[in-house]
Amino acid sequence: MSGDSAVDIGQLSPEQQQALQQYTDVTGQEITNAIPLLERSQWNVQIAIAKFFDGEGPDLVAEAQAAQNQVPRVAGRHETLHETIWSDIAHQHGLHRANRTPPAPRVVPPRPVTYQAPSLISFLLSPFRMALRVFASLFRPILYILSFIPQSLRPHALTASFRNSRRSLLPKETAGRFKREFEEYYGTHDLIFFDGGHAQALDTAKKDLKFLLTILISPEHDDTDSFVKDTLLDPEVVAFINDPAHNIIIWGGNVLDSEAYQVSMEYMCTKFPFSCLVCLTPKEGSTRMGIVKRIAGPVSPSVFIAGIRGAIEKYAPDLDSVRAERAAQDMARNLRSEQDSAYERSLAIDRERARQRREAAAAAAEAERRAREEAEAAERKEKLRQQWRRWRATTIAAEPDVSVKDAVRLALNMSQSSGGGRVTRKFAPDASLEDVYAFVECYDLLYPENEEEKGDVEESTYKPENYEHKYAFRIASVMPREVFEPTASVTIAQKMGRGGNLIVEDLVDEEEEE
Repeated sequence: MSGDSAVDIGQLSPEQQQALQQYTDVTGQEITNAIPLLERSQWNVQIAIAKFFDGEGPDLVAEAQAAQNQVPRVAGRHETLHETIWSDIAHQHGLHRANRTPPAPRVVPPRPVTYQAPSLISFLLSPFRMALRVFASLFRPILYILSFIPQSLRPHALTASFRNSRRSLLPKETAGRFKREFEEYYGTHDLIFFDGGHAQALDTAKKDLKFLLTILISPEHDDTDSFVKDTLLDPEVVAFINDPAHNIIIWGGNVLDSEAYQVSMEYMCTKFPFSCLVCLTPKEGSTRMGIVKRIAGPVSPSVFIAGIRGAIEKYAPDLDSVRAERAAQDMARNLRSEQDSAYERSLAIDRERARQRREAAAAAAEAERRAREEAEAAERKEKLRQQWRRWRATTIAAEPDVSVKDAVRLALNMSQSSGGGRVTRKFAPDASLEDVYAFVECYDLLYPENEEEKGDVEESTYKPENYEHKYAFRIASVMPREVFEPTASVTIAQKMGRGGNLIVEDLVDEEEEE
């Protein structure tokens, strides 16, 4: 897939899409250039990231095939496998294009290796080690005094001793030592050197689309002090480098250190002090870092600024174009993320509404079920009550005739639920208070308005099982007021004597009363 062709991520497999996401998260490269690099790396994320930061090495098989077929150069906006093959062939045959910048390799110094001798050997060599330390402590002040001798008058052995006396450190520690020594020799300044190795500075410049200004100095050269004091620390040069509009990252190194020495060799430094400006060259390759300006030897501040400014003005539009592409990709990525978040929120709201609807439907169904059960229970209770009334109406004794001299005559003021009105009736003297309650309860059945209801009472003569009747009214005397309970152990004569006036009052439930 070339850099100019449309990219359809949907055609990639899930593993390839995951590899693409991991690669772009680390490098920040646009998708149109990331996919070809991953394809050349067989979709291996680690190999692709290494190629992005270190540059792609030559493919011998592809070079042989390309040389045999004499593949012509195809110009493109971004680097492709075809472009890389042609670049390698041209480099082997000494072919150079006028507009192609020298590559800026990524220099990674080897980690310092410490060797610990066996304990027996260390014990045997300890006297020699102590003598060497004493000699070094005595010889170090002499080296410091002799360091002020000009380079032309300094012995070669002394120069070699300077290089061999520096201990190898990690890149970050080496950068810290360089900044400390720089301030010790030249005083405080406003330059902000990168706090890390040259490879990390190159990676930062590539990722953030900035210019990397590499400064290599050598204490062995007499022009170093004049360059640093008169050019590098000139106020105009410092202000130009620190200007945020120029997007410059400055990294400095002392060639007495192994890392700076390797950088000078890889960048083909032939004269000190050495300065070079490096940036991403998207027209020559989507991941290619090139040297866009070299400044070797001492120069005036105006010449130094003019050279750096010219390179920045030439290559800044290309970086702005890549920066705009990345911003558009970030905006599209953020937009997709916001759309996904909005969709998830909408989906969560719909799920919550569906859950509430299910709960409301379940609650309504439960309420309907309870109401139906209560209605059925009330209906069964009412049927048992009516059956009990029909049975009890058949067990009420008839009204005594005139021959019964001790009969109790009662005048009952009926309640509204019992039909209302005043009812007068005689009861046998041995009739209980419960018989009076039963008479009031079954009055409408004992004295029906038509003969059909009376026939129904005569047919229903059995008592319902498992039913305990409760009267919904109470009977009380007026003067003095006394409420009579429906008990079968107390007779009417015991309470009323030969007669009396009673009232029937409906009972009201506490819930209904509230």
